[in-house]
Amino acid sequence: MAAEERLISTAEGTMRSAFGATEWLLLSATALMWGSSFLLIAFALEGFRPLAVTFVRVSLGLVFVMTLPAARRARFAASDRPRLALLGVSWLALPLVLYPIAQRHVSSSVAGMITGSQPLMVAAMAAVLLRRRPRQAAAGGLAVGFVGVLLVVSASTKGAKSASVGGTVLILVAVACYALATNLAVPLQQRYGALAVIGRAQLVAFVLLLVPGVVALAQSTPTVGSIAAILPLGVICTGAGYVSFTTLVGRAGATRGAVAIYLVPVVAIALGVLFRDERPSPVALVGVALVTLGALVVGRSEH
Repeated sequence: MAAEERLISTAEGTMRSAFGATEWLLLSATALMWGSSFLLIAFALEGFRPLAVTFVRVSLGLVFVMTLPAARRARFAASDRPRLALLGVSWLALPLVLYPIAQRHVSSSVAGMITGSQPLMVAAMAAVLLRRRPRQAAAGGLAVGFVGVLLVVSASTKGAKSASVGGTVLILVAVACYALATNLAVPLQQRYGALAVIGRAQLVAFVLLLVPGVVALAQSTPTVGSIAAILPLGVICTGAGYVSFTTLVGRAGATRGAVAIYLVPVVAIALGVLFRDERPSPVALVGVALVTLGALVVGRSEH
């Protein structure tokens, strides 16, 4: 069966040259929007239950995307609909449920640091899906990066309660989902465009979350601060952020496009320190540095 006919597949990017102004703009915008999402989730949880946070952010993101004509015009081939459904689960419904549950037990900066491992998982999955063995430099980068992940996880769970350990595990599962979805999104974006793909994926997630989300919303007690946090979390992070990242990976490919995630921990740590007085441990910061170094090596090896 051809690679493009498999349910789980990916593709090379359409742009193999160095990043230009458009790519750097997409990368920077994605990093800022997604890096701030962890802080916004932390504030939103002060008034909303975890499932309510996910449901509201997906609903707002869907409304934002579907107001744009390009999101509504595309017609998807029947063979691509199962991939869109899987994308809706792996990129939205499942990980966006796991993050607010996990962040009841771990800080926003820790969540951001662990998310920094996503480019490494993306590269490893891309190598498998493309049936291409990583080059020696890429293999070394993956090894260095995973050592960094181990340092971040160990520093985050050292002496922690079982709930904190469980929260860390949930974030790792969510990151693995993101890595799979990043690869799935590439060929779909190239065929239909980012707006159409994200709009349909968000619709899948909305339908899946509708009943539990409404129940959780009815059980929530929103505050002014939590509402102020959840609005940009939905419209900006879940709407515009997904569109910008999907556009980037369609152009640059999953491995190179995931370079945007390198900056996510930096944004998350800075905002956590500024607004929630979080203090990441030195070991965790060393781990973040190793993750970033490993991911940079993997990304450069694709050129």
